[in-house]
Amino acid sequence: MVIAISAVRLGAPAWYGRDAAGWLDDDDEVVRGLANELVLFETTDTATRASHPENRFAGEWALVTHQMTALGLAQIVLAHPEWKGTYAPTMRTAALRSFLPEMRDFGTRAWHGEDALASLDGDHGHAYLAYPALAVGMARLVDPLGFPADVVRAHDALIAAYVRRLLASPTGLIETYPGEAYPTDVAAVAAAIAVHGRVTGLDHSRVLAHWARKVRSVQVDRASGFVHQRMAVDGTPRDVPRGSGTGLAAWYAGFADRSLAIELTGALLSHERTFFGFGAVAEFGARVGHGDIDSGPVVLGVSVAATGFSLAPFKAFDHREAFTRLYRTTVLFGLPVRRGEALCFRTGGPIGNALLLAMLTSGPEVVR
Repeated sequence: MVIAISAVRLGAPAWYGRDAAGWLDDDDEVVRGLANELVLFETTDTATRASHPENRFAGEWALVTHQMTALGLAQIVLAHPEWKGTYAPTMRTAALRSFLPEMRDFGTRAWHGEDALASLDGDHGHAYLAYPALAVGMARLVDPLGFPADVVRAHDALIAAYVRRLLASPTGLIETYPGEAYPTDVAAVAAAIAVHGRVTGLDHSRVLAHWARKVRSVQVDRASGFVHQRMAVDGTPRDVPRGSGTGLAAWYAGFADRSLAIELTGALLSHERTFFGFGAVAEFGARVGHGDIDSGPVVLGVSVAATGFSLAPFKAFDHREAFTRLYRTTVLFGLPVRRGEALCFRTGGPIGNALLLAMLTSGPEVVR
């Protein structure tokens, strides 16, 4: 019995983590499998509309599926320029789909009929549109000649509005929805601004420095190092600091301010929990809490989202051992399966595969 338990204790982590080094080193065979799955998805699914348009979360998930597909494929092409002909067309398609008006209907409804791109002169934040803005920016960076002129103009105008709104904010926060500001969404705004600067040559350093200062002074919880999940635009916390929001914010911060991203990644590392060679990130740090739509299930204090999102900054900043532990857990619960030349994780559906593609390929643009 001792021998059997020891074999499981040593063998299980090795088995579930066998592809971790391939992701860390951008191994061709490992990366191509999941990339091909998302190419197949974008080819066969014409737009991924929300099945219940009145449901905000369904709308968000539809948008994020295309956005993360575009980001993941863009990161792959940056790491493997020789694959541009294979993946750039799908990357461009996914980015453009994420920018469609129907993809942001949920936000327009939340703002009582005010469309984000039709109100760029206003002061309402509409921070949710940073997600497709970042996807379009990365796609323009990889394939600058592949975009319609009207999309380029809209993207440039949206970034200019975000710059103005962020500089005017004393807390470094802008609203996602009326009365709701999410530091993670604003980190996506900063990432979109930073990548736009690399595409266009515009100097966005002033606004990015302002944002990073306010993250440190207003948005980060001193005790845990996590960002608050939800706040009022004046900086009043409306939710506790959370690992799920911090995992994604750390990755996005890497596009805009490397030192801040390293600090947030350090907080995630300090809240990693290990179980027999498997790793996961605590959703609430030292606090106790329950799972919700942001975190997914919370078991023994750790959450699906905090663990999955932390893969990206752990990979980008080369925390190989921690990444490998988290990857083992991802494989254990994600149930990957190969279908010909494609690899999919069965438990997450299209959005889960798109998120993992972006998380597992992070690094090429962040490390700049």
